[in-house]
Amino acid sequence: MSTLPEPLNDDTPVDAPQDRYFNRELSWLAFNDRVLEEACNEHYPLLERLRFLSISANNLDEFMMIRVAGLIGMVQRRIDTPSIDGRTPNQQLAAVREAVDELSERQQAVWRGLHEMLDAAGIHVADESYMDKQGVAWAKEYFVEEIMPILTPQAIDPAHPFPFVQNEGLGVLFNLTRERDGGQVIEMVLIPPALPRFVRMPGETAVYLPIETLVCRHADRLFPGFKVEGDGAFRILRDSDIEIEEEAEDLVRTFRSAIQRRRRGQVIQLEIQDDCDPVAEALLRDQLEIHEANVVKTGGLIGMSDLEQVVEEDRPEMKFEAYSPRYPERIMEHDGDCFAAIREKDIVIHHPYESFEVVVDFIRQAAADPDVVAIKQTLYRAGNQSAIISALIAAAEAGKSVTAVVEIKARFDEEQNLMWAGKLERAGVQVIYGFVDWKTHAKVALVIRREESEYRTYCHFGTGNYHPVTTKIYTDLSFFTADPKMGRDGARLFNFITGYVEPRKVKHLAISPLNLREELVSLIDTEIANAQAGKPSGIWLKMNQLTDDGMIEKLYEASNAGVEVQVVCRGICSLRPGVPGMSENIQVKSIIGRFLEHSRVFAFANGERLPNAKAKVFIASADWMSRNLNRRVEVLVPIRNRTVHRQMLEQVLLANLLDTEQSWALHPDGSYSRLPAGDKPFNCHQYFMTNPSLSGRGGSLEAGRVPTLSLRKGAV
Repeated sequence: MSTLPEPLNDDTPVDAPQDRYFNRELSWLAFNDRVLEEACNEHYPLLERLRFLSISANNLDEFMMIRVAGLIGMVQRRIDTPSIDGRTPNQQLAAVREAVDELSERQQAVWRGLHEMLDAAGIHVADESYMDKQGVAWAKEYFVEEIMPILTPQAIDPAHPFPFVQNEGLGVLFNLTRERDGGQVIEMVLIPPALPRFVRMPGETAVYLPIETLVCRHADRLFPGFKVEGDGAFRILRDSDIEIEEEAEDLVRTFRSAIQRRRRGQVIQLEIQDDCDPVAEALLRDQLEIHEANVVKTGGLIGMSDLEQVVEEDRPEMKFEAYSPRYPERIMEHDGDCFAAIREKDIVIHHPYESFEVVVDFIRQAAADPDVVAIKQTLYRAGNQSAIISALIAAAEAGKSVTAVVEIKARFDEEQNLMWAGKLERAGVQVIYGFVDWKTHAKVALVIRREESEYRTYCHFGTGNYHPVTTKIYTDLSFFTADPKMGRDGARLFNFITGYVEPRKVKHLAISPLNLREELVSLIDTEIANAQAGKPSGIWLKMNQLTDDGMIEKLYEASNAGVEVQVVCRGICSLRPGVPGMSENIQVKSIIGRFLEHSRVFAFANGERLPNAKAKVFIASADWMSRNLNRRVEVLVPIRNRTVHRQMLEQVLLANLLDTEQSWALHPDGSYSRLPAGDKPFNCHQYFMTNPSLSGRGGSLEAGRVPTLSLRKGAV
């Protein structure tokens, strides 16, 4: 197994909050720094490295719009509630701004390095030096025909008030002198979001010009009769969080109004070119009222999240080798009949290594099957082209009873989900919006089918969303079962969401905010008791975020009792591992690679050394965060089928623990470092891409085709 950092050798008691926990916001920034490091990974193709830079920039934008905006709001309202590590909002804001500035500078440095390598590879971005005479003529014609008609220059003077700049808005300010009388004029040109951020010039050589460069280059066309004294591009981010009063009478109407307010939220960050005309910059700062905002002046590129457009350049040799997800042999052996395969025994689909089409086919088959009488499904994020939505509509139009729980509080997907909700309702689907003050984050679908003289319920429980795009890049799990007890529990879960009927006889599922926390605590208590009794114990956890202080303290208690705890936490981790007297038996790692780790899987040794057949294994929709355990509807699903159980332990969890090529170790001081690859490097993503899953392999595959994994030896 890979080597993680040694515990601290300091025996000093650690009772202060800052000694027991890492700050959530700073931990997130450390995660995004690891994402940025992938843009420096020399083992990755060049355009994939550019993609990681774009992802890091997009992540930082969202962090500013939500987390930093929240801190600014707390400071403005004089809220002094401390964070988990004891910092006030003001203290957090100061530390975060310093870290954000450092991260922004690193992004620009990474961009400069990638820019040179792209030039050498024949992809030229934001560089006019590669334009020949023919290119200059084309750019002029393109501007006049395709860009200029859409632009609306606006003078900034008493007769023309400063225009509103929307969130993520990009614009250019011009300081002009009127040639007729020498009068000075400040003009603003806002770039409509419908225009491409980067314009690719025609020809085999890839030359991408930023839209703001084209606007500045052809200012004479926009402002005939004026001399350009100076210009400068800028971009702003606004507070994008949505707060909803619990007493809201009409949740849909309230959210539509809140979405409109989001577009006009206070400015949180101003990005501006460092050569911006000083007169125009002064006006911009004054008019935007950026007293609390973060100002980023750069000689590099603003709005680097838009580099994703350049990644689409048709250069397959500069991208990861294309990967096509497998369709499970188990289902193909039943001629594509999902119900027959699930009825035979439980199955788990491991995305993106196995196709999300299985989930879509499950709903499509239900829609077309005359024996299916009802479908119930939760929808948190469904994307803008959803086959799942189409299947639910087809089912309703076929006369089936269809219930869809649409969560309109899914951040940044509110408008999309409202649109889907309206479309579903028009097709005859019963649409439920869940709770006002809790998000419904559980991923569940039930299909009730008439079989002979009784009804059978087929269940799907997922760790990820029913989203056609994210299922290709997020690692998630789709668990299918026809276990009658699970079906009854699933029905009670839906009754709780749709009718507020609190379930009293749930046998297998644990549901937050009702009893999921208590179930996890009980499982940890069992491991503590086993360790104290001298029995084998152990906890393996895979999740995205770990910030709940109650759960962290429980893991500290387990560590002090001698329980070995292995945590794979992709993102924020407030737990401080490897501290004597507190967490010396806890090790934490983060995996950042080609795919985004998203599945939540938990395993508890249950009296024998992990991995073992008696271990208690679960998948979940919830991370260990206070919001998930206290303020969201989530579900914890036990894995009892022998094959699926083995797959979760001996494939999914074990491969994540063994990974050395994409893993970062969390140190007791809060820093992360890459794990050494070792003599036998192991890449869990590559393992999953090249090996069939245990539950989906089917009888046609030989048992020996799936390499076994061992804590001591890795892949065999």
